[in-house]
Amino acid sequence: MTRRRPDGPLLFRLGAVLLVAIVAYTGCGALMPGGSSLQVSAAGAGPGVTGDSVKVVFIGTDLTKTASLTGFTNADVGKPKEQVEALAAYINANGGIAGRKLDAVYREYEASNDSPAAETTLCSQITQDDQAFAVVLTGQLQSNARPCYAQRQTLMLDATLIANAKSTFSALSPYLWTATFPEYDAFASSFLAVLSREKFFDGRDKTGLVAADTPANKSVYDEIVVPFMEKAGIEPTVSWIDTTSLGTLNSGLSQAAVNFRGKKIDRVFFLGGARIAPFFMTSAAAISYTAKYGISTFDSPSFMVSNPGTIPPAALKGMVGVGFAPGYDVPDSEMAFPASDAEKNCQKIYSDAGITFSKRENTRVAFTYCDAALMLQAGAKDLGADLNAAAWGAAAQNMTFSTAAGLGDFGGGNAAGTAYRVLKFADDCACFTYSGPVTSLGQ
Repeated sequence: MTRRRPDGPLLFRLGAVLLVAIVAYTGCGALMPGGSSLQVSAAGAGPGVTGDSVKVVFIGTDLTKTASLTGFTNADVGKPKEQVEALAAYINANGGIAGRKLDAVYREYEASNDSPAAETTLCSQITQDDQAFAVVLTGQLQSNARPCYAQRQTLMLDATLIANAKSTFSALSPYLWTATFPEYDAFASSFLAVLSREKFFDGRDKTGLVAADTPANKSVYDEIVVPFMEKAGIEPTVSWIDTTSLGTLNSGLSQAAVNFRGKKIDRVFFLGGARIAPFFMTSAAAISYTAKYGISTFDSPSFMVSNPGTIPPAALKGMVGVGFAPGYDVPDSEMAFPASDAEKNCQKIYSDAGITFSKRENTRVAFTYCDAALMLQAGAKDLGADLNAAAWGAAAQNMTFSTAAGLGDFGGGNAAGTAYRVLKFADDCACFTYSGPVTSLGQ
């Protein structure tokens, strides 16, 4: 049989897809500061706070150039600036932030230009020019981004689908929070538990793991994955992927596939997101290797379904894992939209302002903005003159808040996403579906 030679232009284009997608969607571990000497005070007003207003900057990450370069399909998220304006109007008509007017500023950030220098410039604009009390992050991915805001005493409400581990929140305390997504350690425990209960590893004494080479993943691997695997009697073969350049990314993914094929590993799961999962599957298909895959929301399941030209459809069969953000996971045919009271509330806030969404996936940005604004308001409810990050963080531990874009009710800590559902690919609808009840993370 004559083997077909890989198409040169196709491989070149795939390389571009890999590079830009990593730039646009990652950041899973480039969040750990080298050390923390943060000055924290619970007294007095924080930056951006006056007697009658609170300035909050909402960042919009523009993916237009990224999509044009790669050719992949992203859900239409509407007009973020108008969504921010609608939220500000609602908040201000319903008590404001600690009795103050929400002064909401929208800033757009070009994803394809992301770099440490660009992040420093953005941080300076928001903390010095805007003098913001809080910033809503939507894709600020470089290692210097979050430490920059923390060092300048700016509260961060992270709406980026990235892995924030306990160590990250601790190092940047009290400034880093997420109103939608989970704390990474609790997620990882549930992810492995679900794979085990779904018999993903049954009959196997080895497995493959593809993970972004980040501090968050290394920590989770050492503290959660290794003990789990030792107890289960499974030997993991780990491929740590360096996502800093096209060369390291391509070589890492290709070598991982070669290693797994050589060891005859037929179970592979992923840590860290960064859309490494779908692009690994493409690299694997190029050498005629496939496996049953364990995935999660971090791996952008709906992206896999929406881009069959990039993701081999055969790779989707039998996928199982954990979902914690319906807009990234399942179509409305598999979960009615809106479903939760939090979803209905955010939908009403926007619809009252004349903003509508045809599908849940179109709310990915709008609902994370809504989560951030409502969480900020909830945490500040009982604060007066001393509205600053430390005071807000202490008060927030006792707030009542439910996420609209994620799953679960806030129960302390720094992450509002506290629940998950089992996620599976279904052949009959060629889509991902949820099964079983909403379950608390960590179980």
